[in-house]
This record gives sequence, structure tokens and C-alpha cells, in this order.
Amino acid sequence: MPSPFPGMDPYLEGAEWTSFHAEFATEVARQLRPQLRPRYVALAMRYFITDTFDGSDIPEQVPQCAVEIQDVAKRRLVTLIEILSPSKKRGKGYDEYVAKRQRVLLSTTHLQEIDLLRNGQRAPLRQPLPPSSYFIFLSRYEKRPMTDIWQIALNQSLPVVPIPLLPSDKDVTLDLQLALTTIYDSVGYDLVLNYTKPPDVPLEEKAAQWAATLLKNQPIQ
Repeated sequence: MPSPFPGMDPYLEGAEWTSFHAEFATEVARQLRPQLRPRYVALAMRYFITDTFDGSDIPEQVPQCAVEIQDVAKRRLVTLIEILSPSKKRGKGYDEYVAKRQRVLLSTTHLQEIDLLRNGQRAPLRQPLPPSSYFIFLSRYEKRPMTDIWQIALNQSLPVVPIPLLPSDKDVTLDLQLALTTIYDSVGYDLVLNYTKPPDVPLEEKAAQWAATLLKNQPIQ
């Protein structure tokens, strides 16, 4: 059964985020691979970042997921797709992520950031961001410091976005809504998300009213 929400499901931003994060990265890589062969590979990668939980002062190293597109000939990192997590948007984890991000921006690697979390501190940009629930950022190395930005409201589907490669090759495309729908169905999130209660990450009043009406009209069986 698909999510009752037309785009990002805010109920995935809470307790189920860790599993969603990993599944989403794997699905993004899987979707891209047929378009990339034979010159590139898409690898779902794990690394660790510092975070604290439940107000504790004790830091922990928590796993993070990203997708690396490498060229087959030289195994260069051509494009990095970062899927932002709560750990990357708060405290020491934010500082570590911003430092990693800066290293990428000083290289010839394209950087795409997928931010499907309403809470937390977003990475610094030259201009303030407009109000929106979710964002996609694309920094092409040849166009820096310019950044392409997709802003996504709660009631909108996730976009199809370009994924740049080496200058000799055309962009491929990533259908983010298809990726989300695929893993929502395959994992069975309709069986584990409790839509009879508010989401773990609260919605603002107007959005909460919209979501309540949506769920009332599309009950989960």
C-alpha cells in the first residue's frame, strides 16, 4: 500500500528514519545504475558521524548513508549524493558534515544534497532559503558558487532531478518520488507507521490540519 501523502511522508522523519535513510540510499543507487553503465557505477556507501541522543552529553558514532557515482576508468568520485539526516543537521555532527561538504565543494566533484527533514540546521548558503518543508540542492562543480535549489512543500510530489556526470556525458535523472514509493511499498511502512497519532516530528498548525484531513479521507487499512 502506498503512503497517503503525495510526496515526502512526515511520519518517516521520526522513529523510522534510520531504516528509511538506509533503504532510500540503496534505492537511489539501484535506480541510477542502469543509466550509468558502462562508464560509471553508483555505490551506496556508509560512513560515521558524531551525534548525541536524548540530551546525553556522551557522543556516539552513528552510521550515515550516501551514494557515490564513480567513473569506471579511474574510479574518481564524480558525483556525491548526500541524504541528510538528523545527525548531519545538529551539534558536532553538523560541524563534521559542513567540513566534509566544504572539502567536496573545493574539489571537482558534483554535490547533490537531499534534505527530507523539516527540523535541524541546514548547510550554509549565500542567500537565505525561502520557507519550505524540504529541499534538494545541486552544486555542479563547473558552476560554483551557484547552486540549483528545489523547494518542496508537504503537499507536493518529490521531483525528478538531474544527476551530472563528467563533462563529456549528459546528465542522468533521479526520480525521487519513485524511489520513496518503491521503498515504502517494499519495506511495508504502512504496517509500522501509526497514522492515528501525530508524527514524531510535529507539523505546524496549518500543515497538521491539512495532514489530518488527508488521512481522514485516505484511511490506512
